[in-house]
Amino acid sequence: MQGELLRASQSRPPEEQPRPERLKSDCPVLLSQRLVLRAPHEEDIDALAHLANNANIATMVSRMPHPYTAKDAADFVRRAKAGEIGKCVYAITRGDNGAFLGCCALEPQQDERTLEIGYWLGEPHWNRGYATEAAHVLIDMAFRTRNNIDHIDARCRVTNVASKRVIQKCGFQYQGTGMIDCLALGGMVAVEWFRLDRKTWMSLRSWGELR
Repeated sequence: MQGELLRASQSRPPEEQPRPERLKSDCPVLLSQRLVLRAPHEEDIDALAHLANNANIATMVSRMPHPYTAKDAADFVRRAKAGEIGKCVYAITRGDNGAFLGCCALEPQQDERTLEIGYWLGEPHWNRGYATEAAHVLIDMAFRTRNNIDHIDARCRVTNVASKRVIQKCGFQYQGTGMIDCLALGGMVAVEWFRLDRKTWMSLRSWGELR
């Protein structure tokens, strides 16, 4: 599975950034059949730097530098822990051995009733269903615990067939195309925009037909 869009909030002033204590209450540890989603911490830095230092991932997300160093990983963990990134950030880990696989996040949008989901996995962990499993549990948490949320959006590069497949397995519907800046490529790239509304999620929340 190729890395999906994971964007940092760039426009909100500091007073609107989520506080660490709010992140803790709004973003509980999440469990699925094979995964544990939890906050990133210092012990993830080496694995994060190793997996993220991959052009096949960096060119599919918007704000990941390439090369990606241990310093970048340490700064990411620090900012996630402090709430400076401006979103609910999770490390995706295996439930049986705690191995770090990648990251996922939910980011509030301007209309306050929409979140955007983003995720990426290290290349050794592609094509095992981890991205879909992580997305399912993250989406379920968002709709079940945040009654003010009506929609969750997802975006992926038009060339990112694997990520598009994950999005479609989660019930998202195509909305249109657009352009975003890609830090690793130093320019704009074309993306497709998808949306999942609460009503559709309620009809699919068992995820039985989408696995």
